[in-house]
Amino acid sequence: MLELKNISKTFNPGTVNEKKALCDISLKVEDGDFITIIGSNGAGKSTLFNAVSGAFLPDTGTITIDGEDITVMPDYKRARFIGRLFQDPKTGTAPSMTVEENLLLAAGGGHWLSISKKAEKQALRERVAALGLGLEDRMKTPVGLLSGGQRQAVSLLMATINPPKLLLLDEHTAALDPAAAEKILEVTEKTVADEKLTCLMITHNMSSALQLGNRTVMMSGGKIIFDVRGEERAGLTVDDLLVKFRDAGKALDNDRMLLS
Repeated sequence: MLELKNISKTFNPGTVNEKKALCDISLKVEDGDFITIIGSNGAGKSTLFNAVSGAFLPDTGTITIDGEDITVMPDYKRARFIGRLFQDPKTGTAPSMTVEENLLLAAGGGHWLSISKKAEKQALRERVAALGLGLEDRMKTPVGLLSGGQRQAVSLLMATINPPKLLLLDEHTAALDPAAAEKILEVTEKTVADEKLTCLMITHNMSSALQLGNRTVMMSGGKIIFDVRGEERAGLTVDDLLVKFRDAGKALDNDRMLLS
């Protein structure tokens, strides 16, 4: 489905600020994979997502989706089949527009007025009700007045209302309080399963990294240092992941990961 071959990226090459962000990364993602990605600060996790979503061109390597080479495809074209959520709940929505308007905009691919019939609005209301957050009674509320968790739930629904080929979740619960984060993870798991999405999720919570999805990837220094699935993954604990970091000679310096 998604395949990265020998992807490398260096920022500010030849200067004192040179940073090798991705180092010859190769990764093959199968249809229906739900991969959790963990790693310390600066490991290259978000940079990997930026490469896949088209935020920059890699220095070397190729990126393909369903056999199509998208390495040099502009990000706005990739957005038609790649959905993405960010840490900041404010990133994925238009705050002055209502919940209904945001969802109609996402559902209509930019032409929300063309699908604003009563039947479509009712269908959207039912989709919102399925989130279990009571937002179906706040369809006329500007998104900017919602809580962080509610806003992130709307962002998730917007990103998946027209199911993408690939969903990228970039620590999308990191800015939420524990209760909201837990609820959004529940909604995420249900949405990915119901829509049969292929999903990559960066997380700082190592328990979630082992409990959610079917595969876990560990990154450090711009490289993939561990990739596990199946029975081997099912038998792993958080302590085992910490040992993997130590065995690779890496220091885990992400306090949120250690405290989670």
